[in-house]
Amino acid sequence: MGLISGVLTLPLAPVRGVVWVADQLAQAADRELHDPSVIRARLAALNEEYEAGHLSTEAFEGEEQQLLDLLYGR
Repeated sequence: MGLISGVLTLPLAPVRGVVWVADQLAQAADRELHDPSVIRARLAALNEEYEAGHLSTEAFEGEEQQLLDLLYGR
């Protein structure tokens, strides 16, 4: 970036910073959403809730299927 373009685009620096932060947050969320160890932990927690009687069979099966789809990329 040249000196002139740097000076002319200086007012956009806060916007570029916000866009960068938003992009970093989106990447982190995407990594966590598709991390197999996180999904397995969520499946284990879901199973514990079901066994404790906090979830109905329908709710358990629906959430379990969503997590399995994330885990196996369906």
